[in-house]
Amino acid sequence: MCHVIVTCRSMLWTLLSIVVAFAELIAFMSADWLIGKAKSRGGSGAEPTAGGAPEPPHPTLGIYARCIRNPGLQHVPRETLCGPYAESFGEIASGFWQATAIFLAMGIFILCVVALVSVFTMCVQSIMKKSIFNVCGLLQGIAGLFLILGLILYPAGWGCQKAVDYCGHYASAYKPGDCSLGWAFYTAIGGTVLTFICAVFSAQAEIATSSDKVQEEIEEGKNLICLL
Repeated sequence: MCHVIVTCRSMLWTLLSIVVAFAELIAFMSADWLIGKAKSRGGSGAEPTAGGAPEPPHPTLGIYARCIRNPGLQHVPRETLCGPYAESFGEIASGFWQATAIFLAMGIFILCVVALVSVFTMCVQSIMKKSIFNVCGLLQGIAGLFLILGLILYPAGWGCQKAVDYCGHYASAYKPGDCSLGWAFYTAIGGTVLTFICAVFSAQAEIATSSDKVQEEIEEGKNLICLL
């Protein structure tokens, strides 16, 4: 019979696991890793805003995607066009970015699996006498290592031609040139830190669900156990 065990620590770990997986996935798919130098319309002046202040468009470049502003025509308004610039894995701009994509994809896949499994830990706490919390914590630690490798390799690709086109001729490995780092890069870093926090917190979730108080309520025949 399934004993549904809900504790604050296990619920917090489950929530963090889901948030981390989604954050890393969204960051990976985003084009806002590098924010390029603003380009004004026609190469001279900037596009005025409603308040009269210039607001030139900023092209952005991701691992495999990009966002650019089309030049616009007399009867066609300007708009931002976003999408993958690489139609296949081999067309990703840099070998370092290809390695980044592999490591991040592996880490995110593991995080998504753990996030899915974490939902069921309220009912199933062990498989083959192994604690699901401990196994998931180990997997999150491994995922964090993959994410770190990907984030370390990513700046090494800033010297590729694609990055130079966006960031100027001063762009090189670990030097973004005229570009600035976008929210996706910082989100990936924050998600990596939270991944290791989740890995550590999984041990606390295991302690909470296997405490003496939980075991006493199971022995009393309770199927739904909620503890603070």
